[in-house]
Amino acid sequence: MTENSVVTEEPVNRSYREVLRHRRLAALLAGDLLTHIGMGALIVALPIQTLQIHGALSPALAIAMVETAPFVLSTVLAFALGLSRLRLPPRALLLADCALRPAIFITLAVLSFTAELTLSVLVGGLLIGSLFRLAGSSSRRLLATGMVEKEDLFAVNGLLGVNSNFALYVVGPVVGGLLAGVWGAGAVLLFDALGCLVLLAVVALWVPAQLPEESESGAGSVAGWQILRSRPLMARLFVVVFFFNFFYMPVEVALPLLVRGPLDSGSTGLGLIWGAFGAGAFLGGLATNYLRRVPERVLLVAIIALWGLCPLALSAAGNLPVAMTVFALGGLVWAPFNPVVYSFIQSELRPDEQQPVVTLWVAGSTLAAPLGLAAGGPMVDAVGSRGGLVLSGVLTLALIPLAGVGLLAVRGKKAGSAAEDRHDHL
Repeated sequence: MTENSVVTEEPVNRSYREVLRHRRLAALLAGDLLTHIGMGALIVALPIQTLQIHGALSPALAIAMVETAPFVLSTVLAFALGLSRLRLPPRALLLADCALRPAIFITLAVLSFTAELTLSVLVGGLLIGSLFRLAGSSSRRLLATGMVEKEDLFAVNGLLGVNSNFALYVVGPVVGGLLAGVWGAGAVLLFDALGCLVLLAVVALWVPAQLPEESESGAGSVAGWQILRSRPLMARLFVVVFFFNFFYMPVEVALPLLVRGPLDSGSTGLGLIWGAFGAGAFLGGLATNYLRRVPERVLLVAIIALWGLCPLALSAAGNLPVAMTVFALGGLVWAPFNPVVYSFIQSELRPDEQQPVVTLWVAGSTLAAPLGLAAGGPMVDAVGSRGGLVLSGVLTLALIPLAGVGLLAVRGKKAGSAAEDRHDHL
């Protein structure tokens, strides 16, 4: 297969309303929504908990450690699945995630309520409890898209984006701020565990034991990196996505310090600013449904450019309402990014190629999170919250030439090579 074979004619994408008629898919999306609310609540609760127990360690470094912990072992496992020929059923991986995470998080919650939780225990619990986090995340996407036809991929990925944006950044942070303010961070850990248990029941009862593509997988399948390597355009897109995520992560370190310091607000303020981001992201997720006919490469480059301006504007915010407005616009821009990326790569894969490539893609792009947080902690510690936001925005804008060359440069080949592309696929 040649590089030109990935620029074929776009399928006719169906709308959100059409795919939601699938009852099993709707049930899975509902369970996914609840778990993302718990994750969104943790965005607020974990920094609050960390600031209470960081001890002699600087707040920025402690927050970076806690925010990094959930990605470490889960990234290792996801890479192991993506780089090898081993195939584990997505349903089993998601069930394992929904069982392990509550067991660990309930323990952490009890320790938090009894004031016996230490920074090292919190980091260790997040490491173990999030072991299946990335494998479970890719499994949710595979299970959802595995229930529908190729023409539904854009809509399903868009709905998953709406779920995560609405829950992670609209409802979740508000819930996290309220629960943490009234009962403490331990209540948020319990809430997250409850959401996972609900999703466990949904998957066990509503998701088929075997999806069509699973019958084509096995120990002798091609490894994910081999599939990705055969598609250079996807490989270049992977590089762009990695650094886009990497340069975003210092924002998560700087934001709690910006809210607590220059903006002179507390846990409720942090919840509100994340809620504003989520409100924008929710609207952006809904708007994704109307971007079905915009070329993905053009859309991705535009998102990178517009998002790069967001941290710069946020660094200049003088009060909480202004910061909320800026972050809401940032969420509006950010929301279509992942749905467009995943619909693009999945539309070019055979059913038996879905699990290794999507899992490897999730692992590789998500690896940017712990690395970005690890770099963001010392960076924000050195230049302050506003300086960290400025650097994040400038570095993101520096990706525009790479994105333009890697993605837009091949756009002109599409018209002249459509016939050859169809022949290559045959």
